[in-house]
Amino acid sequence: MVLAAAFFLSATSGTGNGKTKTALSWRPLVSSALFLSAGLLCFMTQKTIFLKLYSVAISLIFLFAFGSTLFSAPSMVFRFATLMDKTIKGSSWEKEVERYCFRVTLVWCCFFILNGCASVWTAFFASDRVWSIYNGGISYALMGLIFAVEFIVRKKVDGNMLKIYPISKFKADSRKDSHILCFEEKYSSGKYKTWKDFLCDTAKLRKHISGSSALAWILHCEDYWYFLVSFVALLQCGKKVFLTQNIAEYFIEEIKKDGMEFFTDQKRNGEVIPGSTLVNEVLENAAMPEESEIRNVPAINPEDSNIYMYTSGTTGTPKAVPQRMKEFEEDNSFVISKWKDEVKKRYLVTTVSQHHIYGFLFGICLPFTMGIPFRRTRIEFPEDFEKLSDEKYVIIATPAFLKRSVEGKKSFPLVDPWIFTSGGAVSSELAVLTDKVFGFCPVEVYGSTETSGIAYRQQSSTGVAWTPFDNAKVWKGEDGCLRIISPYIKNPEGFATADLVEFTGEGNKFILKGRSDSIVKIEEKRISMTEVENRLIESGLVEDVKVIALSNDVRQFLAAAVVLNEMGKKKFEGVEKYLVNRFFHEWLMKFFENVVLPKKWRFVDALPVDVQGKKHRNEIAALFENGQEE
Repeated sequence: MVLAAAFFLSATSGTGNGKTKTALSWRPLVSSALFLSAGLLCFMTQKTIFLKLYSVAISLIFLFAFGSTLFSAPSMVFRFATLMDKTIKGSSWEKEVERYCFRVTLVWCCFFILNGCASVWTAFFASDRVWSIYNGGISYALMGLIFAVEFIVRKKVDGNMLKIYPISKFKADSRKDSHILCFEEKYSSGKYKTWKDFLCDTAKLRKHISGSSALAWILHCEDYWYFLVSFVALLQCGKKVFLTQNIAEYFIEEIKKDGMEFFTDQKRNGEVIPGSTLVNEVLENAAMPEESEIRNVPAINPEDSNIYMYTSGTTGTPKAVPQRMKEFEEDNSFVISKWKDEVKKRYLVTTVSQHHIYGFLFGICLPFTMGIPFRRTRIEFPEDFEKLSDEKYVIIATPAFLKRSVEGKKSFPLVDPWIFTSGGAVSSELAVLTDKVFGFCPVEVYGSTETSGIAYRQQSSTGVAWTPFDNAKVWKGEDGCLRIISPYIKNPEGFATADLVEFTGEGNKFILKGRSDSIVKIEEKRISMTEVENRLIESGLVEDVKVIALSNDVRQFLAAAVVLNEMGKKKFEGVEKYLVNRFFHEWLMKFFENVVLPKKWRFVDALPVDVQGKKHRNEIAALFENGQEE
């Protein structure tokens, strides 16, 4: 029947890819069976009312079939849509398609109610002529009108729907050639890199990489565009990729094994780094690839990708941590599911190196996957935020950079920003200042290179407690440290962190209490260096502090490197250093025994930190070299 065919033609249209699906072959059978039954009854009783009620029966049957699914999800329209379009299930737009199909089902149910009522009226109270005109013409015209309107709405919904294409799953036609991936300085500058540029540059690099027998490549590119195209091309060629932020001569010599090659966009002292290849020169000198090379995108197996990231830990000693795109993309999927509505309406800028997991996930994977244009270079100075008043931006930052940015500032001329931060906890004071200066309290992400994302918080709404990611199972180990199992962690038994934890009793929320490796024994007494740091900050005179354990030929002792805040600087202006030491010694005596208190003190303008904002023990220890115990 035309009614069934027209309805199902609309009902089974997928919104995931904009393709219209044809009716299922069994639909005409239902209509034919009803029509034959009505004709038989009409012939046997010689009463035309049975034939007239045929259209009513059709409306009632479809109303029941589709209306019942409004109360037992998924809706019938969504069921047919997923049958005809297999890409909907498990896609980033599945929930949006489901909501849309629910509304389409509801519209058609309303139509069947009204159509059924009209059919009843024409069957019992109108002439045969009126019945024929309505049921044989008007009802079909109304269905056609609804189908046409739904088709137009569907196209609009499909165009506005966020399409997710991870690095391991994109195709040449995943985005339009003119789609903007990358911009310079600020989005309104007009200096862009497009999807077509991406396809061309990766094709150029694949050709260069294929000419080498090297199976492993070191990759370091400060330019985010060069990093992206190099990284993708290396994976497409099935190479092992070693990501490193450190390109010091001794470090590269240490990690570069025989047969390895080195991709970079950096020079050392104005000279090409020995053994390296400049990505920018390869791209500039390469001939334009053939169209077939551009459109032929090699597949990337997310489970067979070999990526190594160097984590420095707390001591500054690097180690290579093996990674795969599978876990990276699973980690990104939660961030997207949680905050995609906020991220997709902004452009992305970052202060974080892409050679570390946080910067890589949020500065490279996230914008590429969501199709969000990202800034080509890292923000290195807080003054850069002054230039970002043209559009809405997502800012990827660290607590250390936020602290530098809010110092002495009243506000930045940003338009409705959104801030992610990781690499350390944001203090309550910094959270308030960031909200005041930037106009947004940062969303903090807690994790590490070994675990990736574990939990998040936004102190303006959730306080100091952390909420685990939905895909993470966390608990407190016997040693008081946090344990975690998540899709990102390959070991089925999970990962044991060194972070001391206390659960709040509100679901699975928890508070971090410092690190177990910050606990040392001084004169046989256990002391938490993190607790000493927190007590010094409680004095109200300290902006930042790092306490470490040192030792000499006789014993182990604590040393404290302190950055005074404005109140502290004012209080101790012109005061001899031994008196400043005595003040803080007496302050700590309120909480600790004398034997465990710091024996060395250094008061500096700022603590040394790396590009991620982390303080390394070796660099802090260097502040105390050649000094006497004080």
